[in-house]
Amino acid sequence: MKKITDLQGSFELYNGVKMPYLGLGTYKSENNTEVVNAVQSALDFGYRHIDTASAYKNEEGVGKGIKKSFVAREDVFVVSKVWNADQGYESTLKAFEATLEQLDLDYLDLYLIHWPVKGKYKETWRALEKLYHDKRIRAIGVSNFLKHHLVDLMESSEIIPMVNQMEFHPYLTSQELVDYCVSKEIQFEAWSPFMQGKLFQLDICKELSEKYKKSAAQIILRWNLQKGIVTIPKSSKSERIISNADVFDFELSADEVFQLDSLNRDERIGPDPDNFNF
Repeated sequence: MKKITDLQGSFELYNGVKMPYLGLGTYKSENNTEVVNAVQSALDFGYRHIDTASAYKNEEGVGKGIKKSFVAREDVFVVSKVWNADQGYESTLKAFEATLEQLDLDYLDLYLIHWPVKGKYKETWRALEKLYHDKRIRAIGVSNFLKHHLVDLMESSEIIPMVNQMEFHPYLTSQELVDYCVSKEIQFEAWSPFMQGKLFQLDICKELSEKYKKSAAQIILRWNLQKGIVTIPKSSKSERIISNADVFDFELSADEVFQLDSLNRDERIGPDPDNFNF
């Protein structure tokens, strides 16, 4: 496993693109000064990875935050996602152009299919492949795809997804899916790493917090990174954004990683990818 060293460290995708392993999530950050300030604060502090989606309705604010920061565009890894209602070949191409316009950017570093909409995600993927070949996107991937979705997609795809962004935390470790993604060189990425704070009161988190003089959030993020998983904790508060990045001066033991793994309950806080309706 690659050593986890600093906030600007990265995992390398199979096409050679480097994806910073700790990023800022912007889900539910309002498309106003809230998300603008969050993105600017994160980048000026040292983050180099910003995650948004058309469904978040804040791409415009994210773009403004990037421009207000002191960081050059080429040094920021910008991610967005095509929403369910826009899936399909032509509609995905249009949605991508709308996303670039909202962000006021010339290209994306990573574009994801937000959910595996049955009967549509293969055509959506075809559009992503075209955008990738046209060099409009540096990497393409999926979000919320279970193993059977990935297998089905890859039966007819030209390009294997480079990333799979999933709900992931100690109560939902999805080890079989993680192992499958590793076997296909698909980078696994976590959303909702804290299960909306539900895990902070666990005894193991309290014990490790005391041992390492770190918060429960920092313990969980460190666990993510040591497992080789990209993680994007969401916050709009600059002090929390800074705190979430303070995870590079300690290392969990293999036994402690295993203890956190052992908490798995296959429990979701978000929708089940096989049973969602939106």
